[in-house]
Amino acid sequence: MKYFKAIIILYAGLFLLRTAISAEETPHVNVVTITGAIGPITIRVIGNAIKAAEKDGAQALIIQLDTPGGLSESTWDINREILASNVPVVMYIAPPGSRAGSAGVYITYACHIAVMAPQTYIGSAHPVGIGGQIDSIMGEKVTNDAVAKIKTLANKRGRNIEWAEKAVRESASITEYEALEMNVINYVAKDIDELLEKIDGDTVEVVSGKVVLNTKGAKVNTKDIGFTNKILNVISNPNIAYILLTLGMMGLYFEFSNPGAIFPGVIGGICLIMAFFAMQTLPINYAGLALMILAVILFILELKVVSHGLLAIGGTISLLLGSLMLIDSDVPYLRVSLSVIIPTVIVTVAFFLFAIYFALKAQKRKVVTGEAGIVGERGEVKDMKNGKGMVYVHGEYWKAEAPEDYPPGTPVKVVKVDGMILKVEKI
Repeated sequence: MKYFKAIIILYAGLFLLRTAISAEETPHVNVVTITGAIGPITIRVIGNAIKAAEKDGAQALIIQLDTPGGLSESTWDINREILASNVPVVMYIAPPGSRAGSAGVYITYACHIAVMAPQTYIGSAHPVGIGGQIDSIMGEKVTNDAVAKIKTLANKRGRNIEWAEKAVRESASITEYEALEMNVINYVAKDIDELLEKIDGDTVEVVSGKVVLNTKGAKVNTKDIGFTNKILNVISNPNIAYILLTLGMMGLYFEFSNPGAIFPGVIGGICLIMAFFAMQTLPINYAGLALMILAVILFILELKVVSHGLLAIGGTISLLLGSLMLIDSDVPYLRVSLSVIIPTVIVTVAFFLFAIYFALKAQKRKVVTGEAGIVGERGEVKDMKNGKGMVYVHGEYWKAEAPEDYPPGTPVKVVKVDGMILKVEKI
């Protein structure tokens, strides 16, 4: 019985050891999801994901992408990260309905393997002047540079060079099965599991040499981009950046007009700092920004200068024009939406007009404290002799002088204050 128990324990130990070894040997892949416009935050997300995949020995890093495009400099930086990677990077344009537009085409071509889900498309990679209109000569230079970049990537990955050039020069777009037939991508897969089955056994070349993928049945580790990156990605949206800018200006205006309120100043400062961060990633027109600042100055001057509303009208026009000019780009996803500008301008103008109205109302209000506040008040005589005596006014007894003697109880009105002596007259 003793030996029997020992054998059972031994077998149990061997089973656990084998399970642990098998778990360690099970291959895994990392997946990171990128949605929205490509920008500086995307560089950090993909760069960190590549480093993490290299560190934990992942078979591959899968980038699940859905993007309309983005900033060219950010795109080139991302491609440099992918080309320098020691782990295979797989592009997966998914889920159905997604696209790899503009910048997404270049990143797809940079990846070692490209896969698309059904009902997705890729293309329209013609470079657009995000800083405003560019002349024909400069436009041709930018286009030729982009063509050279994507042809280099196509040569390296063995993909369709002719279509890549067409996508840049003519903004061509194709569906997933057209892309597969034309050798723009390697596979079409409905989900990650099917993707892992199809790329299993493929040989790709990374910086350190050739790697054979072992992905069939691999464990999928979904990598979160992190709370900080999520926040930064949200505020980099042009519409959010614009709203943060207006909230920041309103907060600081309220703090300066009501010193000591603290809360509006703190919130306004935070909003402005976040807005300025977002503006680093956007093609800002500084003339538009100056017009928005001018609008705030004009609203403040409306409190100090009698302009009969002209300064407020000028501030409204300046705010509207500044909002329309703030982001200088022909790319729709890099501009502030008109449906955001109009309500924001209306709310902002209403805020300033209400603030001006209450400020002017307070200025016109009768003074109720100090010597000036007691002139015009009514009271009654307590006692008086030879035109001098005491009167009861505003809940207090005051020394008073009058043109003649008034008997106690006579109603009087304060007409002047001389030091601490009231000049009164009979009502």
